[in-house]
Amino acid sequence: MNIPEPLHDFRNFMYLVWKHLNLPDPTPVQYDIADFLQNGPRRTITEAFRGVGKSYVTCAFVVHQLLLDPEKKFMVVSASKSRADDFSTFTQRIIMELPICQHLVAKSDQRWSKIAFDVAPAKASGSASVKSVGITGQLTGSRADIIIADDIEVPNNSMTQMMREKLSEAVKEFDAVLKPDGRIIYLGTPQCEMSLYNVLTERGYELRIWPARYPDAEKIEKSYGSRLAPMLYKKLEYNEKLAGTPTDPDRFDEEDLLERELSYGRSGFALQFMLDTSLSDANRYPLRLRDLMIMSCDQDKAPEKPLYGIMKPITDVPNVGLNGDRFYAPEELLGAYRDYDGSLLAIDPSGRGADETAYAVVKMLNGYLYVSEAGGIDGGYDKKTLQTLADIAKKHKVNYVLIESNFGDGMFTELFKPYIQRTYPVTLEEIRHSKQKELRIIDTLEPVMNQHKLIIDPEVIRQDYESVQHHPPEKAQRYMLTYQMTRITKDRGSLAHDDRLDVLAMAVQYWVEQMAADADVLMAEHRQDLLDIELDKFISGVNTMSSKGSLGHNWI
Repeated sequence: MNIPEPLHDFRNFMYLVWKHLNLPDPTPVQYDIADFLQNGPRRTITEAFRGVGKSYVTCAFVVHQLLLDPEKKFMVVSASKSRADDFSTFTQRIIMELPICQHLVAKSDQRWSKIAFDVAPAKASGSASVKSVGITGQLTGSRADIIIADDIEVPNNSMTQMMREKLSEAVKEFDAVLKPDGRIIYLGTPQCEMSLYNVLTERGYELRIWPARYPDAEKIEKSYGSRLAPMLYKKLEYNEKLAGTPTDPDRFDEEDLLERELSYGRSGFALQFMLDTSLSDANRYPLRLRDLMIMSCDQDKAPEKPLYGIMKPITDVPNVGLNGDRFYAPEELLGAYRDYDGSLLAIDPSGRGADETAYAVVKMLNGYLYVSEAGGIDGGYDKKTLQTLADIAKKHKVNYVLIESNFGDGMFTELFKPYIQRTYPVTLEEIRHSKQKELRIIDTLEPVMNQHKLIIDPEVIRQDYESVQHHPPEKAQRYMLTYQMTRITKDRGSLAHDDRLDVLAMAVQYWVEQMAADADVLMAEHRQDLLDIELDKFISGVNTMSSKGSLGHNWI
């Protein structure tokens, strides 16, 4: 079939598809993405903010390429098989419904399913014209001229460092499928600061970024560089006042972006909409997992002095930290096991039912803090939540319960009192904060962690990870303590959820005044106390023997 010359330009074909689907005219950003898809190099990464329609644009691109050359073979790979099948199904619909593409509909003896389908003019081949597969499925066995990797990185396969390494290895299989002179096109939105897409740039891929807002000159230099879409860069050169305004206002105006920023938090918005994975400022994320010590915490006792070191990495707990961050066990435990100096339960009630009721049990010995239990409970003032917290206080024999009262005006404490008095009578105290939350959390935890005084039970980390799995994958990690710990910055609203980290900071702050005690001095004092006790026993024994001796002899 002879294709009209104007339709050789994919942008014109995309306009026809959009009109057929009763969509608004393609936006300038969509046209720019379309041009990059058609004329970009052999290995490309298209990073565009969520909702821009990059998958729709690419489905139309696949149809356009088959229209120009029915012999081309495509493989569509996504994080899940169903996602890849959806891409394939939409491509089929365009072919069936668009009049200019009717001749591409497969014949009765050809493949025509969402898993794999042929186009009618294609010659017989072991490879389908379009095949869909999940990244964990069977990639080899067929060949492709163009591989489309659509949203291959998702929270479910990039949450931990081990997951990211596995994904990075899996995509290497693409080269076993690709035909000579073929193309690999990635579409996606980074899910973490250590995104696969950053790794791919080191493997020769060209990354093109379309953020939701125009970045300023400083951000371009530090975060985007030459990867920012040239169209956006040229517009900024012409008008610097565009910095901070929406790049695609027809789809997402400023009000819409502000709502999404509030929902995602600053760090989440920076990834999902600004596509900023830079870690240019070393102090941007001041709390690191490597500064913790990970060891099982006894219910009643702890060693006098655990020694920090990096010779014993912990690999059997989920690690959602930044790239290269690790958990470490103490290198050595010095002194005897002694009873804790005290045990505290801190509670942060959910605000108006929107968040979790977060809690943390932190015990202290010799200036070291032991996190023996922490987590979040869905719900705020219901009976089950109140009883669960009372049971936790009893289980850990806490000496004190500290309750955040900023948003409850004392209501939670009054409701909690009957449960704690009936289950485990202990002193309750409310605390109110006025300092900016992010600064307060960092100012409290950073010096303690930098001195390696914070010790967490590995079971706390495992349960923290497992407790969020009922949330949608894109939201689950935001509720995790260790994720919040490693993603908080000093910017207001840097986290969408910070309850678990906030309540840990409350507990740590309570013990901070006693943290100045030097563990070595306390150990020496303890040894002296034991020596004094033994000396008292010895003197007492000598006196007793002398007394008995004086009664058993006659002195002349």
